[in-house]
Amino acid sequence: MPRDIIIIECTEARGEGKSPSRYTTTRNKKSLNTPGRLEKKKYNPALRRRTVHRELR
Repeated sequence: MPRDIIIIECTEARGEGKSPSRYTTTRNKKSLNTPGRLEKKKYNPALRRRTVHRELR
């Protein structure tokens, strides 16, 4: 399969003492456009706003 299943986690929630939200998504293994960790803006229900979520390894 050319795609990996990854988990992304909120980066701002732990600093504020709340539980981080996690999402599951996929990424292309062979893409040269995203060599590092994937970052997306997703909604965190604990903070009630959109925050940056970074890929877990």
